[in-house]
Amino acid sequence: MAQFKSDNVDTSDSDETPPEVVPIQKSVTTKPERIESPFITRGTSDFMRVTAALFSAGLATFALLYCVQPILPILSQDFGISPASTSLSLSVSTTMLAVGLLFTGPISDAVGRKPVMVVALVLAATLTIASSFTTSWHGVLIMRALIGLALSGVAAVAMTYLSEEIDPMFVAFAMGLYISGNSIGGMSGRLITGVLTDLFSWRITMGCIGVIALIAALIFWRILPPSRHFRATSLRPRTLLINFRLHWHDKGLPLLFAEGFLVMGSFVTLFNYIGYRLMAPPYYISQAVVGMLSLVYLTGTFSSPKAGTMTLRYGRGPVFMFSVGLMLVGLCISLFSSIWLISLGLLIFTPGFFAAHSVASSWIGRRTKRAKGQASALYLFCYYLGASVAGTAGGFFWHNYDWAGVVVFLATLLICALLIGRRLCRLPEAKLVK
Repeated sequence: MAQFKSDNVDTSDSDETPPEVVPIQKSVTTKPERIESPFITRGTSDFMRVTAALFSAGLATFALLYCVQPILPILSQDFGISPASTSLSLSVSTTMLAVGLLFTGPISDAVGRKPVMVVALVLAATLTIASSFTTSWHGVLIMRALIGLALSGVAAVAMTYLSEEIDPMFVAFAMGLYISGNSIGGMSGRLITGVLTDLFSWRITMGCIGVIALIAALIFWRILPPSRHFRATSLRPRTLLINFRLHWHDKGLPLLFAEGFLVMGSFVTLFNYIGYRLMAPPYYISQAVVGMLSLVYLTGTFSSPKAGTMTLRYGRGPVFMFSVGLMLVGLCISLFSSIWLISLGLLIFTPGFFAAHSVASSWIGRRTKRAKGQASALYLFCYYLGASVAGTAGGFFWHNYDWAGVVVFLATLLICALLIGRRLCRLPEAKLVK
């Protein structure tokens, strides 16, 4: 018995490892280490801060830019001018914004992203408040031109900031969230302007819009994280010229610049003149109800990020083509005389636009090799130039051919966008970068 006990003790103290211990040690030693991305990834607190800040910036920017659109008929009556002349209150802003982009983009490449955006947003909000005290039409146009020039500091730099700071896997999604802020801003500016102008006056309305934008600017300044991957570049004219030529020699970037011109020109023109159509016989819709048409912008809050995620599965080219196709379908439906079909056309057209813009915006950052601020500025220059040129030219078609003329004009622009999009899809980069 004693010998048996001794054998048991010897066995327990031997070098043999119990079977159950082996898998535990193996699972601990082979557990993969988590590799953190140097960029901001989805699900982190910094990602939430970036998207919230740029959402606020997009909201304020588009509210300030498009707040005059639903009150164009009121401005025509107040100042005794034609619809085409009244549309200059928007066209001059988008024109100066486009011109300013040629400077603010390169300035942000040298100075930094956040400082340029903060100063631009505060300045634009202050100018909007000041415009509510302007009594002459020429004074209104001057103030609107300065507002557009100031907003160029936000429009170009926001896209660049996202492409630099967000992990490449989530750039399209983050860009979609930013553009959804643009859609809500455009909706808010039009809705608040339309309703308040019906109750008070357009001057009180402009002051309210300016105060709201100023609050959004302060929120943006407080919560946006500073740039981590920004690298300053020279502002020397020779360097700017070299980068400019580099962008235009790329096979895809000039095509994307043209797409920005066409889709934005179509979007702004449609909403410039739909108010004239619905306030005229046989509809006689009030200013407040016309302003509420901007509620269709809410569809952009869904379509923009959704388009960003769809590019991961289908590629940028096919998603862009589908989005422009939606715009064309919605435009054709707006030809019907029924108010419900017109509304349906707007509900199809609007998300198509925001999705197309979201895809094209993220595409710019992926194709650009250097001086991304300048590349984004060139895209948005063409984008807002399209709003100015097509938005004003649409007045000619409305005056001479009514709504049918506007639809034919916009359909031509969108068909051109589809043809260019087809060419973009054929580029090797368009298929490989997803």
